[in-house]
Amino acid sequence: MAAPETPDTPDTPAIRALADTGIEYQVTVHGPVRSLEEAAEVRGLDPRQILKTLVVRRAEGEYLYVLVPGDREISWPKLRTLLGVNRLSMPDKDVARDVTGYERGTITPFGALPDPTSGRPWPVIADALIVSREGPVSIGAGAHGVAATLDTQQLVEILDARIADVTEPLTPRA
Repeated sequence: MAAPETPDTPDTPAIRALADTGIEYQVTVHGPVRSLEEAAEVRGLDPRQILKTLVVRRAEGEYLYVLVPGDREISWPKLRTLLGVNRLSMPDKDVARDVTGYERGTITPFGALPDPTSGRPWPVIADALIVSREGPVSIGAGAHGVAATLDTQQLVEILDARIADVTEPLTPRA
């Protein structure tokens, strides 16, 4: 089961959803961080074990999540090919909040709002590197500076994530 919660563990839909799964996880509350490396350090992990949850707009009113290792970024050509579409986009922060229930920077598939048409969770694509690397992963837990660390295989199973090669190394910023 989950690690015991402490008084500083926030009550978020993500943490409640994780608890409902019955899988083991550990919540880390660390407050604001300025970089991927700092987030990894306070969580006791490597940057590659930190997962970014990105919301992608596939079509009008149709979204999905892409789980990206911290040391990678989405490869838009790979993702478009996988989904069989010519165009994808990332919604602005207000739309992202409206379709997920979370502010940008706190988005996670756990406890997120479902597709209003079907009532089902938005689909999740997990980059193949997530499952090919060893060790647990850390994913946002629905509030700034709050994360959940859990087993990679359990993560993809619980989310019914589609595993695919959809990322590339981070492009150095000028």
